[in-house]
Amino acid sequence: RRLACGDVEGRLEAIFGRVRAIQAKSGRFDMLLCVGNFFGSTSEAEWAEYRTGAKKAPIPTYVLGANTQDTLSYFPDVSGCELAENITYLGRRGVYSGCSGLQIAYLSGTEAQQQPAPAHSFSAKDVAELKTSLLSTPNFRGVDILLTSPWPRDVGTFANSAGEIDTKKCGSKLVSDLAASLKPRYHFAALEKAYYERLPYRNHMVLQETPQHVTRFIALADVGNTSKKKYLYAFSIVPMSSMDPAELVKQPQDVTENPYRKLRKEAPKSKAPLTAEEEPACQFFFDLNKHQGKKRPSDRKEREDSQPKQAKKPPQPTGPCWFCLASPEVEKHLVVSIGTHCYLALAKGGLSPDHVLILPIGHYQSVVDLSSEVLEEVTKYKAALKEFFRSKGKRYVLFERNYRSQHLQLQVIPVPLDLCTSEDIKETFIAQAQEQQIELLEIPEHSDIAQVAQPGMPYFYVELDTGEKLFHRIRGRFPLQFGRCVPA
Repeated sequence: RRLACGDVEGRLEAIFGRVRAIQAKSGRFDMLLCVGNFFGSTSEAEWAEYRTGAKKAPIPTYVLGANTQDTLSYFPDVSGCELAENITYLGRRGVYSGCSGLQIAYLSGTEAQQQPAPAHSFSAKDVAELKTSLLSTPNFRGVDILLTSPWPRDVGTFANSAGEIDTKKCGSKLVSDLAASLKPRYHFAALEKAYYERLPYRNHMVLQETPQHVTRFIALADVGNTSKKKYLYAFSIVPMSSMDPAELVKQPQDVTENPYRKLRKEAPKSKAPLTAEEEPACQFFFDLNKHQGKKRPSDRKEREDSQPKQAKKPPQPTGPCWFCLASPEVEKHLVVSIGTHCYLALAKGGLSPDHVLILPIGHYQSVVDLSSEVLEEVTKYKAALKEFFRSKGKRYVLFERNYRSQHLQLQVIPVPLDLCTSEDIKETFIAQAQEQQIELLEIPEHSDIAQVAQPGMPYFYVELDTGEKLFHRIRGRFPLQFGRCVPA
C-alpha cells in the first residue's frame, strides 16, 4: 500500500500529520511518494527539526529534486541521497527498485527552456538516457510507477476534462514522450495546484498489437490548499513482475485511447483525415468501393439531397474512436449485425453472454444527437431485440450514459422474465440511485428523451422493453459503473 502526494512546499507538519492520521485509521502504508515542490521558500524552520533528527517522518518518504533555483541547496547530491531520517531524495533521474520487485521510474525538475539546462531542469538528453536504460532491458513491458513534477503535455486528449487546466498548453512534451515509452501503470505529477485523475488509457493499438496494461495518470494539488483539492492519494499495487499476465492486461470499462499516439509515430496516419463521404468507402469491414458500383442506400440519398440536408451528417471524432464502425480501432470480432445506420455488437466484459450494444455506424455522441433515420433504425433494433429475448424467456433493460463517453453506446442487458418484473427493475434502479443521491426521474408516457435533454447535456437514461423510461441529468460527478451495477 502506497501514498502519493503533490506539492508539499515545506508544509512538513501538515503532510506528516495527515499521514499519521491516515495510518492510525487505516493501518500502515509502505511509502510516501512526493512529486512537485517538496521544499518552499519558508521551509527552513520546519525542515531544521527533521534534518537534525528532532523529528522523524512517520513513513519512508521519497521525494523529487528542485524545480526552482531557490531550493537547489536542499539537494546536496544530484545522484540522490538521504536528506533526513526516513526522507530520501531519489535523484536527478533513474529507477528505484523495491525489495518486492516494484519499479519506480523518476525524473526530477522541470523541462529546460534553455541550453545548457539549469541544475533544476531536465533536457531531452536526460529523458533519452532514462528511456534507454529501461527499454534496453530484455522483455521490458513497462514500469509500475512514474514520478515527474510537471504534467505530460496533451494528457487530457481523448479523456475527461481537467477542469481549468488546459492540457494542450500545460506541462512538458518531454514528459509525454517519457510516459509514452515507459508505459507506467501509475503516473503521478503536480505543480499545477490542481487535482486531476484521468480516465485510464491503453498502451496498445487494438487489433494491431498484443494487449498491454493500462496507465492511470493522477495529478495532485498542493498540501493544505484552501480549496480542499485532493493532494494525497492512497493506492495498492502489486508489482508487475509478480502479476498473472492475463490479469495485468485486463482493460477497464472506461479505458480510453492513448493520448500520446502522435508520439508513437502515428501522426502520419492522421495528417489527412478522410472526408465524410470517403470514410465508409475505404475503411469498412468489406469493400464498398465506388468502383464496384455498390453503395449504401444512405450514400445515394445524400447525393440526391440538397446542401442543407448534407449538413446533418454526423460530426467526425476529434481523435481515433473505437466505436465508429469505419475506424480500425473497432474490435470487429464482437460485431453481430450491421444495418444501414447502426450496428449491433457484443459487450466487451458483458454482464451476461447476450449483453449487447446498439451503436450508430457514424460518430454520434448521444441519442439526442441522432438524425431521424438513425433513430428509426435504433428503434427497429430495439424491437428486434425485444422479440428475440422474449422468445428466450427474457426481457431487456437498456441504458445510456452520456458522460465521459465519446461515442453513443446503448447497453442492452437481458434478464429472465421469471426473475423480476419491469416494475421490479424500475424500483431497483430508483432505490439504488437514491442510495447514491442520484435523482432518477420517470419520463412521462408518450414522451422521449429528446424532450428532456438537449444536445451536449450529460445524462443517464434507462429504458425498459415495456417503454418505461428513467432519466437523470448529470450536473457533477457520476459513478461510471452505476448502470452495470444495478442489473448485476
